[in-house]
Amino acid sequence: MSNVMDLTTLATQLDQATLRQEAAAQLTGQVTLDLATAYRVQAEGIRLREQRGERRVGLKLGFTSRAKMQQMGVEHLIWGELTDAMQIEEGGELDLRELIHPRVEPEIYFITRKEINSPLSLAEAGSVLEGVGPALEIIDSRYRDFRFTLEDVVADNCSSAKFVVGALQSPQRAIDNLGVVMNFNGRALQVGSTAAILGHPLRALVQIASLLHQQERTLPAGSVILAGAATAAEALYPRLHVSVDISGFGRTAFHTRGEL
Repeated sequence: MSNVMDLTTLATQLDQATLRQEAAAQLTGQVTLDLATAYRVQAEGIRLREQRGERRVGLKLGFTSRAKMQQMGVEHLIWGELTDAMQIEEGGELDLRELIHPRVEPEIYFITRKEINSPLSLAEAGSVLEGVGPALEIIDSRYRDFRFTLEDVVADNCSSAKFVVGALQSPQRAIDNLGVVMNFNGRALQVGSTAAILGHPLRALVQIASLLHQQERTLPAGSVILAGAATAAEALYPRLHVSVDISGFGRTAFHTRGEL
């Protein structure tokens, strides 16, 4: 799978699934993909978005729990790209008609204050941040039945769909073991801890800095980074008010409309 046209064809399948809100067959059922090629398909998919006027604003990180890494047979997290078209205003509305089978996860997010262009230690990680805050990520696999291999999900931009972020806090705030509660219409549906994100959310930042350096890539100042899920995801449905409360840290929310 080195032919550019082949990569474009695969990326277009996923892009059309997004635009039509119709689930597609797994790419690995059609071709043999390795992880490097899957990231090239992802990049081609982002290029298609940019052709429609979307702008990159950051990264989302996946497989940031040790259990998920072991399940998928990987030693490092994976990442997808975020664009401005994916962001929902805090307290805003998510139209489910734009999605296929969306789910939501509570997260921590970072905003970078300077370019990340080299590996970071855990002690250094906070120094590159403008701030941290609570977030909700809406994931929406373009594959049928939300089933995929590692290579499939990477090619699919790690199931990225939408996200909403709350107010920024100081990057010096302790975030290693904060209680996380995700609510649907005021009822707690998922309860967890920020420690589920690699034991400390800043470890996700350390890992992505190292992986980007290996790829000779930099992340600009002002970038959004979604650090990974603090609990399991929950399926979305109409007429929901979805919120996340992170103990002593903050909250953010959105609501849903439309039919799936």
